[in-house]
Amino acid sequence: MEQPQSKKMKDSLTIKTSHVSPPDTNHHGNLFGGKLMSDVDDVASIAAARFARKPVVTVSTDSVDFFKPIRIGDAVTMEAIVTWSGTTSMEVFVKVLSEHLITGEKSIAAFSFLTFVALDENGRPSPVPKAIPESEEEHWLNKTAKSRAAHRQKRKKESRDLADFFSNLSL
Repeated sequence: MEQPQSKKMKDSLTIKTSHVSPPDTNHHGNLFGGKLMSDVDDVASIAAARFARKPVVTVSTDSVDFFKPIRIGDAVTMEAIVTWSGTTSMEVFVKVLSEHLITGEKSIAAFSFLTFVALDENGRPSPVPKAIPESEEEHWLNKTAKSRAAHRQKRKKESRDLADFFSNLSL
């Protein structure tokens, strides 16, 4: 598998803004966490496909950290960017911002990291370009990706061990 040429991280930047409506919220008037996670996966998959210029699949949602509730009537903006790439996989960072549309107050509402794999025409893992950081934020995200990858691998092994354990049980 020959790896495609390098590509700037910013070439993957994907931004999605939407209005928070009552059907998107819980009984507290806050955006459902699951709805936000679905939207995060959607915008992250676009960033990954844009970077690889190939079909992609979500391998894992590595983390979703919620910092502030997003309320009915707010705008929610998700900014996704590929932060690191391996041979066939890519880490994508999503920053979630809430905006009170009347006051203009903006807040960071959540951060998320996801991993995607690019696919070839046969549905097999396919090489992706090397991610090249340029800005200070991109350099930090790229530099710290190795520690997140190590944590991801450890967690994945633990999940496999857990699956093996439960596959041998009859409940």
